[in-house]
Amino acid sequence: MVLRIIRRCLLAATLTVTTLGTVLAQPELIAPLHRGDLVILIRHTATEPGLGDPPDFSLDDCSTQRNLSAQGREQARKLGVWFEAQRIPVGEVRTSQWCRCVDTAELAFGSRHPVEPWPAINSFFQDRGSEAAATRDALASLATPVKGNRVWVTHQVNITALTGIFPAMGEMVIARPVAHGDGYRLEAVGRIKPDRMLADAQLPEFAR
Repeated sequence: MVLRIIRRCLLAATLTVTTLGTVLAQPELIAPLHRGDLVILIRHTATEPGLGDPPDFSLDDCSTQRNLSAQGREQARKLGVWFEAQRIPVGEVRTSQWCRCVDTAELAFGSRHPVEPWPAINSFFQDRGSEAAATRDALASLATPVKGNRVWVTHQVNITALTGIFPAMGEMVIARPVAHGDGYRLEAVGRIKPDRMLADAQLPEFAR
């Protein structure tokens, strides 16, 4: 089923970053993902309760951050199983430097793909002044070709800035790079909810 979602008010402030046109349902996303050249934005999987991080947190010390829960670690492992079952080609895996994102990326992809921590998709939840520069740097990387799909494991605020979508923890937002002025923007083409993606019972239905 093809859904047309028009979010003019929500996207007014981010119109130069993205527009939402046709958003595909999960089964219809598999073929585009097989073709590659998409950006798969993944919000880290489930964490311990909380919002943001303690005021004195350090990127170099995971014990000072809000980290994945046991459920989140299991979700991340199942995420990797899902990608293997669907045979999704992965050209790069980049992650925010926050431990909950690094752990999600490593548990899901680390056994098969190099995982690169990347400051451009670090959270700006507690530093909103860095939003424009982070979004600009992330979009600038789209000028470098990648064989397969790009996987970026990051935070809600980053995904919303790039696509206008507010994802749940563990949710994937699939986006297509589109030329825009002298650079690129991301056009969301679909999203895959974690309850559909991660449930073992769903894997055979969508595997090809």
